[in-house]
Amino acid sequence: MKIDILTIFPEMFSGPFKESIIKRAQKKELVEIKIHNLRDWTEDKHKTVDDKPFGGGAGMVMKIEIIDKALNDLKTKKSKVILLTPQGKVFKQKMAQEYANLNHMILICGHYEGFDERIRENLIDEEVSIGDYVLTGGEIPAMVVVDSVVRLIPGVVGNDESIKDESFSKGLLEYPQYTRPADYRGKKVPEVLLSGNHAQIEKWRQEQAEKRTKKRRADLLKS
Repeated sequence: MKIDILTIFPEMFSGPFKESIIKRAQKKELVEIKIHNLRDWTEDKHKTVDDKPFGGGAGMVMKIEIIDKALNDLKTKKSKVILLTPQGKVFKQKMAQEYANLNHMILICGHYEGFDERIRENLIDEEVSIGDYVLTGGEIPAMVVVDSVVRLIPGVVGNDESIKDESFSKGLLEYPQYTRPADYRGKKVPEVLLSGNHAQIEKWRQEQAEKRTKKRRADLLKS
């Protein structure tokens, strides 16, 4: 899988993508991530990527020609172009699973007041938000999307079975987990998990997942 990220702050990505699972995924060549500075597609001496909004108002607006030039150089027939914006569809685990099957993903990080509306109307495939709040830019949302997608690519996580029962993967929160010691200061692990009866353990885990979801995120059960 190939991921291209368009941003005006490329150095923000140096830490998250050079550590842990994302680093290993790139080293194993399961994913190729490239960070591009949008200013590289400017032609004026100030490397301007934004301008004042028509009609007046506060803030600056990202210019369409800069995004268009970048996409012309990066986009292929297999590309999915995603705009990170608070106005987008809220990112869910199901979307991460869909994105993990893509060949090429291009993420556009916004800043300032927003984007020229023609970018939304003509240059992208989808708008994505990571929640109902506003950040200083699209870089952190891009990191969230990449992290959640890359870990779902086969071979990235050491044991693929470990991601099958995670929270949201089947519409439920994950069941409680325990490890040694079985008794810590009188707080004991549920007996069923020590029984060796896999059918009973599976039943217990399903019941616990449903119970936890009902208590903490009843909205998931409704949907």
